[in-house]
Amino acid sequence: MIRSGGCQCGACRYELTAAPLGVFVCHCIECRRQSASAFGISVEVPRAAFRMVAGTPQRWSRTTDSGRVLHCQFCPQCGTRLYHCGAPPGPIFIKGGSLDGPVDLSQATHIWTSRKLPGVVIPPGAVQYPQEPD
Repeated sequence: MIRSGGCQCGACRYELTAAPLGVFVCHCIECRRQSASAFGISVEVPRAAFRMVAGTPQRWSRTTDSGRVLHCQFCPQCGTRLYHCGAPPGPIFIKGGSLDGPVDLSQATHIWTSRKLPGVVIPPGAVQYPQEPD
């Protein structure tokens, strides 16, 4: 199964060759700012299953609340965030909106729910954490 995605302008494209390890809906302030929405969607994939097929993303790094460094990759032409990751060999977290096909959120794990915006409804029975899980 190969899934593909990329930025808004088409300069950066990638392929995934493995099924997602998980899907996360993050309600933290940083993800809300990055997505300009109520939450961010990240699809976790093995690093070895990800490859760029066009373009070279630029990187911006920041320290997270947990003290880890997060490397955020984006298109240098249009600014679309493509993915983020920590140090190798850890997984890559694809930004859900950059995938060509829809992301199934029915089994998504909701994180940073302590920062969830009022009015956002988390489905009953969804796995959720008030902060970032270990």
